Amino acid sequence: MQLPKHTKEILLPVMESFYTLQGEGFHSGRAAYFIRLAGCDVGCVWCDVKESWDATLHPKFSVETIVNKAIQEITETVTDETTKPIIVITGGEPLLYNLNELTKSFQDKGFETNIETSGSSPLSGYWNWICVSPKKFKAPLKEVVAQAHELKVVIFNKHDFKWAETHAAFTNKNCKLFLQPEWDKREMVTPLIVDYIKTHPQWQLSIQTHKHINVP
Repeated sequence: MQLPKHTKEILLPVMESFYTLQGEGFHSGRAAYFIRLAGCDVGCVWCDVKESWDATLHPKFSVETIVNKAIQEITETVTDETTKPIIVITGGEPLLYNLNELTKSFQDKGFETNIETSGSSPLSGYWNWICVSPKKFKAPLKEVVAQAHELKVVIFNKHDFKWAETHAAFTNKNCKLFLQPEWDKREMVTPLIVDYIKTHPQWQLSIQTHKHINVP
């Protein structure tokens, strides 16, 4: 009789995890438990979590540990057991890792799973919502963009509108299109975005509301 091959336990580097509100994009305002995986090969100059880039600086945890911690912290806060927050996997760049086991575990327990990714690595995982935020520093894979439910493009200067349209061309017909001002440039670029959306109404404005109300 052939014995089953041993499957190595998946360990994922986690920079932080926290329960808050989704601050931007289509699901803005919803209760959300964030899991920020460490490691990034994109390296945006304006990234506000550069401490997430080096995966070796952060501890690794098993899928079971990550899921149990999330459920414990959610249970300590949520008063209605019939409702659940969304689970958002972010980074860093979360698609550097195989996320099949992590997302299936959450979905098996009745949670919606969302991802925020640059789309620069192949897609893995089981998702209720895929948000792709393409970055010029490492362009997304067309096949990932094609599966996105949401395309969220950060606008740093006026040239980024062309970048946004380039990748919008690869989305599916049901994908929601968002333009989001880069936080430090928001006073300059927000009026440009407003004017652009008025002439290109297929786009919507995404605001980083969590920064305005000072929550994680």
